[in-house]
Amino acid sequence: MLSCPPPSSSSARLTLREGDCILTYDPLDVSAIIKTVADDAAGATTVFIGTTRNSFNGRIVTSLEYHAYSKLAIKTMGRILQNTVAAFPSDSCSSNATSPLRAAIHHRLGVVGVGQPSVVIAVSAPHRKEAFQVCEHILEEVKQKVQIWKREFYVDDEAEWKANTGDGAVTG
Repeated sequence: MLSCPPPSSSSARLTLREGDCILTYDPLDVSAIIKTVADDAAGATTVFIGTTRNSFNGRIVTSLEYHAYSKLAIKTMGRILQNTVAAFPSDSCSSNATSPLRAAIHHRLGVVGVGQPSVVIAVSAPHRKEAFQVCEHILEEVKQKVQIWKREFYVDDEAEWKANTGDGAVTG
């Protein structure tokens, strides 16, 4: 079973040239997040919205609760964003002097009800293939590396800590 996360998480924000990273207790505003990556040099914007589903492995889920080691988690999110943007070369046709890739990583903390977004990753890029690749890469990196813990609450009043591996598997 997983060990318990830090006793308290705090909201955090990191603004970089490449985009924003946010940990928040507030509901995620998908439209506002998309606007943060808007760029006239971009021909595509992709968005991943991870929501709380109502079941897992045959059990009825009532909510999720996220905790983070916020100070380290926000730095890890920033590194992921910077490294990913650097790994995907800029479009040489872009009139933008900086990389035309922009990204945002917003993750909820606290209790997130069924149907509500837990994580939103938005990416704007010169082309759709690049936007999809960057968005997926960021998502996988966040799931594997960011210091966030998730607890699932079930209809039978039980709760279970889950590893943030992306597949719902419990490790540890």
